[in-house]
Amino acid sequence: MQIKDEIDKQEKSGEPAGTVFEPKIVAFCCHYCAYAAADLAGSMRIQYPANVRIIRTPCTGRLEVGYFLKAFENGADGVLVAGCLEGGCHFQEGNLLAKKRVNYTRKLLEEIGVEEDRLRMVNVSAAEARPLADNIIDMVKTIRKLGPNPLKG
Repeated sequence: MQIKDEIDKQEKSGEPAGTVFEPKIVAFCCHYCAYAAADLAGSMRIQYPANVRIIRTPCTGRLEVGYFLKAFENGADGVLVAGCLEGGCHFQEGNLLAKKRVNYTRKLLEEIGVEEDRLRMVNVSAAEARPLADNIIDMVKTIRKLGPNPLKG
């Protein structure tokens, strides 16, 4: 429903179709929680923008800083890391480790002149399809405001 509202808003503003920047977002999702929430969103027919490409990971704690930077190098306009709720990680502290790496990478991005808001981490449980979809929608809106990835050639 919200996607249709965005398109209607664009049509009413008089902008020609296709002129709105459509960001590419990579979402690294924990197999046990965030990926299950994305699957549940599909089952419940909860819509979120098609701008996001979901990559299932065994645990967000397995993600290294290089994965985030490589996503930006390869043209992603934004990166979303979605892990288990804090204290509810299936690998005990994997999501806490991921949070530290995401925060470190955000500082690195800022140092090289890329907005830190292009990288974000969220925590959701497997039953939180709506909050995951809302986080994806919010990420798309944030990246639209920031514009294309400055690292793109």
